[in-house]
Amino acid sequence: MTAVIDRAAGASAQSPASGLVCRNCGATYPLGAQHACFECFGPLEVGYDPQRLAAVTRAQIEAGPYSLWRYAGLLPAGHDPATRVDSGTGMTPLIRADRLADRLGFTAPVWVKDDSANPTHSFKDRVVSVAITAARELGFTRIACASTGNLANSVAAHAARIGMESIVFIPSDLESAKVTQTAVYAGTLVAVEGSYDDVNRLCSELSETDEFESTAFVNVNVRPYYAEGSKTLGFEVAEQLGWRLPEQIVAPMASGSLLTKVHKAFKELITTGLVDPADYRVYGAQSAGCSPIATAFAAGSDTVIPVKPTGIAKSLNIGNPADGPYALDAVRSTGGAMAHVDDDEIRDGIQLLAETCGVFAETAGGVTTAVLKKLAESGQLDTSRETVIYNTGDGLKTLDAVSGRVGPTAVIPPTLKGMRGAGLL
Repeated sequence: MTAVIDRAAGASAQSPASGLVCRNCGATYPLGAQHACFECFGPLEVGYDPQRLAAVTRAQIEAGPYSLWRYAGLLPAGHDPATRVDSGTGMTPLIRADRLADRLGFTAPVWVKDDSANPTHSFKDRVVSVAITAARELGFTRIACASTGNLANSVAAHAARIGMESIVFIPSDLESAKVTQTAVYAGTLVAVEGSYDDVNRLCSELSETDEFESTAFVNVNVRPYYAEGSKTLGFEVAEQLGWRLPEQIVAPMASGSLLTKVHKAFKELITTGLVDPADYRVYGAQSAGCSPIATAFAAGSDTVIPVKPTGIAKSLNIGNPADGPYALDAVRSTGGAMAHVDDDEIRDGIQLLAETCGVFAETAGGVTTAVLKKLAESGQLDTSRETVIYNTGDGLKTLDAVSGRVGPTAVIPPTLKGMRGAGLL
């Protein structure tokens, strides 16, 4: 579909977005439903008018809604409140994790940005809010996605909220909780026999067919707008810390987009003067079952070699990560590092975060916490620097990961004798 945002129309005329820019060769295109460069086939991202970005003030942001749309002046869509798809996403808790810091030997604060508090209990509500808003402004009438679970949940829920048709594609071996959470919204749900990369390939092909001309695939043809939603994870952390940047962040990596967009958000905040210039380090976390980006980092390579995903962290199982090279650039340019952890370490990470912070994370959060521990113990991450880790989803989505590890402390009859017999009195 070749629809282009009409910059003379109300909301779009206020947008700071100036066009689409190729991340490889720098070629520019009008704002529209396009995700790949016609010159080099590289990925496109949204470019901005620096003067419009610089006009945004802290006071304007703080006066905005208590959701990600308080940052509308820094986003490519939704500048007219009437066009926004707003489910209350964003402004999730930033939890000071003193017990976790003590356990891992930190002398500086550790914070957990807990995006399980979003409406469908993952950070995907951020990218979907922006993507569907942009899709409506572009004239699409149906929304779709390829997903490892959390995105499926969010697309189906947002479409149901606004009465928009949805069609969601998932691998057929997805966790049952995520399948149920998607199906309950009564959109079309298609399970594909294959990996996420197979699902994504199918969606890319469908997006080029006449039958799907009116369909916005949030992570295909409107991906440039979708990806910008992740920037709000960076904006919020800075605002919640009193308009300053943390010294270190640790983020999970599937495609690598979340990490690169948080890095982009920090750079934009500095450029616009919303925060003071500061050095910060970016760290990436992957599962050993699907670690093409971390493997390239360890090898000192710029080439991310695709892999066949395995392991329990299915929400991170993207074997051919589109943003892998850009994640490598973000980490290396800031002096950070990457690591991967195996399934047992992931389970340990879930339990460590739960027992020290009261946050029950899905497997991706277990990956992030376990990598925080691993990098701290190896000295690659500085325990004297303030650190933020991102928990991107709720543990109720991946109960099987730890259900065999935890259970009742004791099973007793309803008597004092039973309590004493169990050593509880």
